[in-house]
Amino acid sequence: MASLLLLAGCATDPLAEQYSEGGTGYASADGTVSEFAPADRSETVVFEGITDAGVAVSNDDYVGEVLVVNFWYAACAPCRVEAPDLAALSAKYQDAGASFLGVNIYDQPDTSLAFARNFDIAYPSIIDANSGTVRLAFASHAPPSAVPTTLVLDKQGRVAARFIGLIEEPSMLDTIIKDLIAEDL
Repeated sequence: MASLLLLAGCATDPLAEQYSEGGTGYASADGTVSEFAPADRSETVVFEGITDAGVAVSNDDYVGEVLVVNFWYAACAPCRVEAPDLAALSAKYQDAGASFLGVNIYDQPDTSLAFARNFDIAYPSIIDANSGTVRLAFASHAPPSAVPTTLVLDKQGRVAARFIGLIEEPSMLDTIIKDLIAEDL
């Protein structure tokens, strides 16, 4: 019985599985990955919002550390595919110089929190569905409708890397985070 429960806990997400097999009709972003040298990074991204747990957050909360910002929503199939990898990397870097922050562009708090529970995501997500202000703050760095999109900010809050679409190689994100933590600016 215990092995049956263990296997049930490892079952894949049906929507994510369908996406992986090419069957949802979802048009994902193009998968482009860009990195920016310190001299090519723009100004600090200034943002603020309220998380799905009702907590106010802003760029000021992450000064001096690397911040991974993931734009997503619950019914987005590629978001579901990459969620376990983001959760694992977030756990790896907890208290190690990098934080993660989701920006939910479509859902309300209950749906966002249910997604986090389902995928064991410990980091917060800003609910941006009603205002779009966080997407607007990042608009010069990524298309506001390209989901998922993941931006990696350096210790000064400047965009140092951008993944438009599904992060197919989590090791790339891992390497970028490590390099940015080690970076002296």
